[in-house]
Amino acid sequence: MADMPRGRQLETFVASTNYDTIPEEVREAARQALVDYIGVSIAGHNSAAAAPAEKTVARWAAAGNARVILGPKTNPALAALANGSMTHAYDMDDTHSQGCGHPSGPVWSTAMAMAQHYGKNASEALAAFVTGYEVMARLGGGGTYGIGRTLQVRGFHPTSMVGRMGAASAASALLGLSDDQIGNALGAVATTAGGLLGSFGTHGKPFHAGKAAMDGILCAELAHDGFIGARQLYEIKGGWLQAFLRDDKYDIPDLDFAAKWELLETGYKRFASCRATHTPAEAAVLARPMVDGRPIAKVVVYLDRTAMVTAGRLDPKTGLEGRFSIPLCVAMGLTGTSLGPQDFSEATLGRPDIQALLKKIECITIDDQPEDETHIEVTLESGEVLKATSEIPFGDPRRPFTWDDHQGKFQELVAPVVGDTASDEIFALLRKFDETPDSLEKLATLLAAKAD
Repeated sequence: MADMPRGRQLETFVASTNYDTIPEEVREAARQALVDYIGVSIAGHNSAAAAPAEKTVARWAAAGNARVILGPKTNPALAALANGSMTHAYDMDDTHSQGCGHPSGPVWSTAMAMAQHYGKNASEALAAFVTGYEVMARLGGGGTYGIGRTLQVRGFHPTSMVGRMGAASAASALLGLSDDQIGNALGAVATTAGGLLGSFGTHGKPFHAGKAAMDGILCAELAHDGFIGARQLYEIKGGWLQAFLRDDKYDIPDLDFAAKWELLETGYKRFASCRATHTPAEAAVLARPMVDGRPIAKVVVYLDRTAMVTAGRLDPKTGLEGRFSIPLCVAMGLTGTSLGPQDFSEATLGRPDIQALLKKIECITIDDQPEDETHIEVTLESGEVLKATSEIPFGDPRRPFTWDDHQGKFQELVAPVVGDTASDEIFALLRKFDETPDSLEKLATLLAAKAD
């Protein structure tokens, strides 16, 4: 496939991938992603960031068989809009280590909604998710100087940009589109690409994930019904890369689908904040016992080149803005605040100890410092300097969650919403999702609104 045009490589992969071509190790990774996706979505249900999409979808009352999580059934595009928005509401959803953003919000929302609406089974849904994930990861990958990270530096959100392309691939797979139709769907979705980093700290960031799923479904459906899209938009010249990244130097990863499965590079979140805040927060947590309650004069945080691009709010005014503030997350870590979903609030921001620390924190970016590496220096009023380093955040594929970790996070997020019994039942179903008869129907029932 390497000698094919890039667009043809994408079409061929989407058309040829199915459950039987996916190794068991990758299926297991997809089950873990599903557990995380459902857990963070249930937690984000009716959050301030997700509620507008949920209310709009309910008011439109479109017919369909796709389930809005803890809500009504509707058509797949609208269900995916609502579900993707709630997935990303608390910024606790999964990430990809090479920079494509948050894959499960756009891609699982698409695969689940399309499978439910069109009567597919769990194995087909899981295979469509893997297909969309692999496309999204390659189109937004490349690491520190790759496509996704460069999009961020340019002011674009990779989850929104390449999430559409992953969603269109998953939807195309479930519709059984031909190679040509897949190319038309991908051409259609490329021309919808967008999503501004300036939206971070508002409801716009969760909306990016939901709208990416919605647009991916729309474009696959259009292609099914005869839409003709531009077929050159995935080539290096004359396509979306050149349009969005025209003045930058960046690394473009090969679309080598045979080399590895990118799903194995998934990272999961311990904290309810932007991934760029995680190693700074962990370094602060490591430094806290050394501080041992003594007065702090100054804190200096040394970061990689992209950290402040996505999480550089120095003086957050709301809990939502605080999810994108490295200084706030460092202050929370130094004060023993857990950085859970409910900790990012105006009450936390208003605490005198947090406000005092924020004024003492300086963030410095180092161009050649490795991504995910943070060094922190805490100078005490006594003059003593304490140092701590965090190099790999917990949940990263190099420091992965176990199934016990996934279950602990799931129960912490889900049990307060649906109760312990329902939480355990949903987790058990997801753990064996594609191995359980009628699991899609059972899940839709478990996730139904109470009024259903």
